Amino acid sequence: MTTPQRIVVMGVSGSGKTHVGRLLADRLGVAFIDGDDYHSPASIAKMARGIPLDDEDRCEWLETLADFLADHRARDVAVVVGCSALKRRYRDTLRRGDPALAFLFLSGDRDQMRQRLGQREGHFFKGDAMLDSQFTALEPPGANEAVTLDIGQSPEALVEAFLQHCRSASGET
Repeated sequence: MTTPQRIVVMGVSGSGKTHVGRLLADRLGVAFIDGDDYHSPASIAKMARGIPLDDEDRCEWLETLADFLADHRARDVAVVVGCSALKRRYRDTLRRGDPALAFLFLSGDRDQMRQRLGQREGHFFKGDAMLDSQFTALEPPGANEAVTLDIGQSPEALVEAFLQHCRSASGET
């Protein structure tokens, strides 16, 4: 099966990036990097206070993730990264690390995300204002930029659908 070497699982908070990303990485036998682990202490503190991040807050974080992707590309090592990648220019920053980077966009509505976030414990992402800011910032990728899947499916079904898309795109059945 032809699967992209470096994949970003993207979406707003609560979409399942980490869970789906880990399942996908396990299925492919590659490492998973949770982008949230690389926010600066100042950004984590800001989010913990319920204050949404802005473009300036995200700039260094995205560059760090792009560097990880570039390193994996230079070593010809596959990896799955979980990252919100809300805006086209954010995805462009990540693509500087690997121009062949593939994106899996986990799509859902605000109510689905709010419900999921309400079930989370111990995460620094807090508050409706932050979720609203992510939906406001979100520039959904087009079909030529990402595989878009609805989070109404199980995480396992999302992984299978993404892999099936990869097989279809490469001409495999």
